Amino acid sequence: MHVIQIKAKQLFSLYKSILLLLLCAVCLAGCKTSRKAETSTLPKETRYLSSKVRLTVPTKDAVLTVNGTMKLISGNRMQLSFQMPIIRTEVARMEVTPDDILLIDRMGKRYVQATREELKDVLPKKADFAHLEKILFEAAEPDGKKVLTGKELGIPSLEKGKIELSAFSNTPFSLTPTDVSSKYAKVELNEMLEMLMGL
Repeated sequence: MHVIQIKAKQLFSLYKSILLLLLCAVCLAGCKTSRKAETSTLPKETRYLSSKVRLTVPTKDAVLTVNGTMKLISGNRMQLSFQMPIIRTEVARMEVTPDDILLIDRMGKRYVQATREELKDVLPKKADFAHLEKILFEAAEPDGKKVLTGKELGIPSLEKGKIELSAFSNTPFSLTPTDVSSKYAKVELNEMLEMLMGL
């Protein structure tokens, strides 16, 4: 029973970390990159990009890892989805478009949805969809930056955590906008941050 409680505590800690990283992931669009787009080996007509995502968060007791996927349609929509280990169900999803951001907390049955205009005081100045897209396409290059740390994402408490992108593909796919169930409560970004920080 004690072992089960420890594992449940670890999973909850990891889940909290997933949400914090997702909330800060849009700051990727404000990160500086030293790579140049001219070196890209991807075809210019490429409009699709997908990859596997792995989130690793060290804790006092263990190093916890959760897997997910990233899908991007150029100029349209980017989606990040994470599945909790063991139960293998989606626990968090984030969608970013040129105009708005949606973050869904499956376990807490709550979500944040806001326009970039509403988030202008929260997001970095360069945090636009085009820059986020550029960083992801550059990460898909053979020598691209495929690992982002919690420190780089501006999360001191998760400084040693990291997000790794791998198995990139530009095979076309469909990406339907997520409909949020009426069972989910809409909260403000600051409210969700306060809830997470207070856990």
